[in-house]
Amino acid sequence: MVHESFGTVVAEIVEVDAVETPVRRPRVSRVHCAVGCDVAVNPNVIRAQMEGGIGFGLGAALYSEINLEPGGLVREGSFDRYRSLRIDDMPEVHVAIIASNEDPSGVGEPGVPPIAPAVANAWRRLTGERVKRLPFVRNV
Repeated sequence: MVHESFGTVVAEIVEVDAVETPVRRPRVSRVHCAVGCDVAVNPNVIRAQMEGGIGFGLGAALYSEINLEPGGLVREGSFDRYRSLRIDDMPEVHVAIIASNEDPSGVGEPGVPPIAPAVANAWRRLTGERVKRLPFVRNV
């Protein structure tokens, strides 16, 4: 999946397996990320931003949802009822920074948007099932 924002282009491809925990869901084992953010002022920061964005976006895509009870109360009032990405869920991430001589662009957010569609594409290729709603744990 390819995404462009803040002058930066990010492409992500994921490798997934199907796991039962207790429902069948994708387990992302590896993410390949290419980022074109023009001049790479600090490549280590760029890698860290992409890895963090992938982790954040993956947690949202796989687990994150807020449900309202009758009367408008939030069911997931704290982290004991709100599932987020855990350390053992974080995939191996490979980041390739595309060289350029243009002025630097932003790397804080662009790693987040392509991860959910990349997982959905890989899931469909693996299982033949289309994902139309997130999070994955409720809809695959």
